[in-house]
Amino acid sequence: MKDLSKELKNKNIDNEKLLKYGFNKIDDNYIFERLICDEHFKVIVEISKQKQISKVIDLSMNEEYILVNVKNSSGDFVDKVKKEYENILDDIFQNCFTPNVFKSNQAKEIIKYVKNKYNDNLEYLWQKFPNNAVWRNKENNKWYGILLVVSEKKLGIESDKIIDIIDLRYQKDNIKTIIDNKKIFKGYHMNKDNWITIKLDESVDIKNILTLIDNSYILSLKK
Repeated sequence: MKDLSKELKNKNIDNEKLLKYGFNKIDDNYIFERLICDEHFKVIVEISKQKQISKVIDLSMNEEYILVNVKNSSGDFVDKVKKEYENILDDIFQNCFTPNVFKSNQAKEIIKYVKNKYNDNLEYLWQKFPNNAVWRNKENNKWYGILLVVSEKKLGIESDKIIDIIDLRYQKDNIKTIIDNKKIFKGYHMNKDNWITIKLDESVDIKNILTLIDNSYILSLKK
């Protein structure tokens, strides 16, 4: 049996997506079964708030095939079973769960606001950087917002505290007037002439941040 909780640590369970994928709901559990390897094995995945597990059953023996969970197990046959099993798990992770990377209240409120106003979802574009995500304007594919999880030290603050931040477009001619290097900074990892970074730690009022998001969206429309 494999514990999936580590893989799902920063993901939210989407019950509707589980059902569409083929999970069956039994009480509070969502259970998925699929035959693999010419129907000689069965993959079982069980998802609930309390536990997230998976296993492979050898149908000829009617018992769990534990070699798929042994790191050093090898051989053409074992590798084949492992590959089909892991492909199913990866597909479930991608299609049935939504990322839950950004923990601050302001980040959550911003995500909800952007979804309601612009019908845009965060895009996680970089596998190597799972704590970075962007909003893209559907009219021209330009980014107008970026959420990141960073250490305050990355912003020039003498602190190792991990915080959520947002990068937004801003008018080049006025950008110096809004930067204070305490709450609002020059764009982190972006063009510092026309992007700003805001700490999402309640130091800037959420209404002001939402106004700046709208401003960034409008700027992204310009050629």
